[in-house]
Amino acid sequence: MTDAENTSRRMAAVRHEATSAEIALRRALRKEGLIGYRVNLRTLPGAPDVAFTRWRVAVFVDGAFWHGHPRKFPEDKMSEYWLRKIERNKQRDRRVSRELRAMGWRVLRFWDFEVEADPARAVKRIRNALRRAQSA
Repeated sequence: MTDAENTSRRMAAVRHEATSAEIALRRALRKEGLIGYRVNLRTLPGAPDVAFTRWRVAVFVDGAFWHGHPRKFPEDKMSEYWLRKIERNKQRDRRVSRELRAMGWRVLRFWDFEVEADPARAVKRIRNALRRAQSA
């Protein structure tokens, strides 16, 4: 096994822990009475951070670095390895969103720093998506 394969295998084995932004979002959802969601639902593409299965609304909280936010990922200072890694993440995000939409899901994506700064704003967008889904 090559070093790259070994590293990939080790990274895949790392269990996902909820980030502070994900926790802030879930607290804000509960505070507003928006419950009944699943967390990291592995049966869906991309295992959304929050999935309202009844209304088919999938929510992702993307880390600015790992998902390549234009102002948070310093491309000019990164090695070719990291540029390729983040580009693959961005491609995967687009693919996952397309797959979910093809399955009839509404997909919402938030940057982690936006959620941490104003979780209520994210909850408002989620509430609106749930209302649209319920009336459809």
